[in-house]
Amino acid sequence: MKQLPIMQVLPDLKKILESSKAAVLIAEPGAGKTTGTPPAFLDEPWMDGKTILMLEPRRLAARSAAVYMAACLGEQVGQTVGYRMRMDSKVGKQTRIVVVTEGVLTRMLQSDPSLGDVGLVIFDEFHERSLHADLGLALTLEAQSVLREDLRILIMSATLDGERVSALLGGAAVVDCPGRTYPVETFYAPPQRDTQLEQSAAAAVLRALTEQPGDVLVFLPGEREIRRTERELEGSRLPAGTVVRPLYGQLPQAMQDAAVAAAVPGERKVVLATSIAETSLTIEGVRTVIDTGLRRTQVFSPRTGMPRLTTVPVSKASADQRRGRAGRTAPGVCYRLWSREEHTRLPDDNVPEIMETDLAQLALELALWGVRDPAALPWLDAPPAAPYAQGVALLCQLGALDAGGAITPHGRSMAALGAHPRAAHMLLRAATLGEAPLACRLAALLQERDLFKGPANQSSDLTLRVEALLRNERSGDTGGADPAILRAVQRESRNLLAQLQAAPGEVPGDLSRIGLLLSFAYPDRVGQKRGDGAFLLSGGRGAAMREGQPLARSPYIVAAGVDDRAGQGRIILAADLPEAELLKEHADSLTEEREVYWDKESGSVKARRRTLFGALALKETTHERPTAEETEEVLLSVISAEGLGVLPWDKGTIQLRQRMAFMHAVRTDWPDVSDEALLHSLQEWLRPYIQGMRNLRDLQRVPLSKALEGMLDWSNRQTLDKEAPTHITVPSGSRIPLDYGNPGTPVLAVRLQEMFGQVDTPRIGLGKVPVLLHLLSPARRPMQVTSDLASFWKSTYFEVKKDLKGRYPKHYWPDDPLQAEPTNRTRPAK
Repeated sequence: MKQLPIMQVLPDLKKILESSKAAVLIAEPGAGKTTGTPPAFLDEPWMDGKTILMLEPRRLAARSAAVYMAACLGEQVGQTVGYRMRMDSKVGKQTRIVVVTEGVLTRMLQSDPSLGDVGLVIFDEFHERSLHADLGLALTLEAQSVLREDLRILIMSATLDGERVSALLGGAAVVDCPGRTYPVETFYAPPQRDTQLEQSAAAAVLRALTEQPGDVLVFLPGEREIRRTERELEGSRLPAGTVVRPLYGQLPQAMQDAAVAAAVPGERKVVLATSIAETSLTIEGVRTVIDTGLRRTQVFSPRTGMPRLTTVPVSKASADQRRGRAGRTAPGVCYRLWSREEHTRLPDDNVPEIMETDLAQLALELALWGVRDPAALPWLDAPPAAPYAQGVALLCQLGALDAGGAITPHGRSMAALGAHPRAAHMLLRAATLGEAPLACRLAALLQERDLFKGPANQSSDLTLRVEALLRNERSGDTGGADPAILRAVQRESRNLLAQLQAAPGEVPGDLSRIGLLLSFAYPDRVGQKRGDGAFLLSGGRGAAMREGQPLARSPYIVAAGVDDRAGQGRIILAADLPEAELLKEHADSLTEEREVYWDKESGSVKARRRTLFGALALKETTHERPTAEETEEVLLSVISAEGLGVLPWDKGTIQLRQRMAFMHAVRTDWPDVSDEALLHSLQEWLRPYIQGMRNLRDLQRVPLSKALEGMLDWSNRQTLDKEAPTHITVPSGSRIPLDYGNPGTPVLAVRLQEMFGQVDTPRIGLGKVPVLLHLLSPARRPMQVTSDLASFWKSTYFEVKKDLKGRYPKHYWPDDPLQAEPTNRTRPAK
């Protein structure tokens, strides 16, 4: 340990933490920060016999770090140095350094917010920015601020924005430590098109064994790809003395140790590892790294509504971390199975999990902590508001929070399980029904990728997956299911059973209850049949199944997997839900609603009483009669939605509205009778005239003219008749109707002969608006359009007269129209 670069900066780090509460350590790969730092603080005066907690994101790294530190002290793990992780713990009364995994720190803080026996909390590999690491730091900082001023916090990472973290810690000092690394030469070796991942990885291994000395470390996304690559290598001609070692989190301890340990003399080792080998682990003898550029990560899945493992490209920072594994003990080589161009498109760093995952679990932990607004806590990146609000809404629906946002006893039980709130609620409800074994298997299945690939994957029925899992448990038969996923599901279901204190060997009984159990996890995804494979979900959205699915005939289903990328969701996984069980087991969530609505088919207002589960109407009766007030409200809403065209607009009513619109254009204090204004004020001007009406036929009896006139007082009605008259009497004595189709320009269409003797254009609208004269021929064809009659007589009339006299020689065409006698006949009467 004396040779580790970290030893150079430990004196400075000790001095900083002696006088301050926090520090940041940026240590390059190979510096020995993970195993060299915690023991250095055991005898510090401010520790006073207290414990050191170190949060290590990965189980394998946590166990390895604890074992290595214990060995350096000449002890077994569980003495001075121990570890605690889910379903595995090695600590004793003398333990002073406890390496914990994510979730364990959160549980420790929730049970003892002051961390009374802890002197220092270390967050290792903080650059990975998992949700639990961000939450753990936020809770630890509040505990330090409110309860434990003497508690020290140390953030450690190889790649991290030290200044941002320092600011979060109140300006904590940042210590940089160089690593002990050797140069690594990088080769870009993209595989041939259509080559399977395991084939390209195996080919790269054979190349490395031929071209390079030492052992080989291959980064693969997960256990399935490791097993396939292992089989590919077994079928190839490996050089004599080559051994292949898998390395992933769920591997038995002895096999993990064999992968990490130095190769036996005379052997070369090929380690096939997931990203757990990316940081905090030194694998002895590795001189070559082969990186497939992929990693398996847990992200929020809109399909399942829970976190789910998915495969994504690595970031540039992760790729550099992986490459550095080849230079820990000597100069090395890294083969990247992608092109230089593809490398430029990789993200610079991994997105913090808090920014892209479902936040229901975070909201539950904060409620358990006593915080309703996450802004009350210090965050490096605050939880996004919209996903957090969605998480809170889900918790309320699951009964974990009350109406005020405070945690309920049921919510405390859910948090104690540590599973996603959907799964936790399902497990607790299932336990009360004696269905824990089935629920644990369902929860495990939903957290993993689909068991089936190929044609078997086309079925949406989740029951088939459960049957395949149980068949494998009984006889080992995979039945077309992925063996690696089967093993992962079985491990997780055993863990969940242990947490529920259920018998691990107990076999699920009635598989027909799968839908009911799923409905506890997904109360927002209970689907009601619409027809043709389409369902309305209780959350209000629509979703449909692929053609030919037997489940499409079910009246009710629960959609455990929904692809939301299209306009209407596509149901990927589901199970049948008997209506009787829905009504019985969700009775507390059912609501009664009386609804008055518009029935389009009959064109009338009706009333119904419905039993609702979310957006679903489970029962409905239509025998009730709506009240007059309810009917009027619905009729007005129909008019508002359909438009004023549903009302009886006769010619006189249309002209009245046009005249009122003309007066509004003249004086803005007059009522506005535009479509928008009338629809906005239906309650005021129309409601009194639809009393007693119930359907579209009744609406045809609305006295619209009377309703419009009701918008005017007596004085305005007098003004309307005078200033926006329906007719104008012209010099011939005829009463000619005015056309108000364009409210700004009323039109008077009149034969030219009837206007003889009229000097000026008639004006209306308080004398402000000249009418637009359409002067017509005897055949009532427009000959001239003018709003300046005097000018017309002086000039244009004589040109028009020539044309009219030739076409209508029997008619009267005087030389002086202002002195002539107007007539509505061929010639004036003698």
